[in-house]
Amino acid sequence: MRGMRGMESMLRFLVVASALCVAYARPLSAQDDVGLPVGTAVTSSIPVENLDGQPVDLASYVGKKPVLIEFWATWCPLCRALLPKIEATHKRYGDKVEFVVVAVAVNESKRSVKRHLQEHAIPFTFVWDGNGAAVRAFEAPSTSYIVALDARGKVAYTGLGDKQDIEAAVKKALGG
Repeated sequence: MRGMRGMESMLRFLVVASALCVAYARPLSAQDDVGLPVGTAVTSSIPVENLDGQPVDLASYVGKKPVLIEFWATWCPLCRALLPKIEATHKRYGDKVEFVVVAVAVNESKRSVKRHLQEHAIPFTFVWDGNGAAVRAFEAPSTSYIVALDARGKVAYTGLGDKQDIEAAVKKALGG
């Protein structure tokens, strides 16, 4: 049984690593045609957990105000590169937009995410996608995938990589 879990974990890691290699191999634009198409409504329940293991519905953040969602991992260099842009945008629009980080469970544990956040204060809501429900719901191709939803819960922007203009993504979600 333990060997199967290890193999499953390694397979998930290889899938994400392959996606990252593809992302590095091609030029990234500010908005790539990745994941959910722009205009898609996000309405269904998406079960995730908070970092204390309590169930959370990711869809509960949708439809109240715009939401910026990042698919993230502690080991992701593109996520690290995006962080200053996201923090600056959060500082400017944090009262108008919800910022949610989906920690993916590829070569990662809740414990490692919590430890990372203790060492690096990051001012966003973090959720744990232990079973991949959010990755599937948002068709996330890899980490550093950003989805901006407008206040009605429709996809206003998707992008991948560290060259994204996060402020422009948020402005699209705000209707501007």
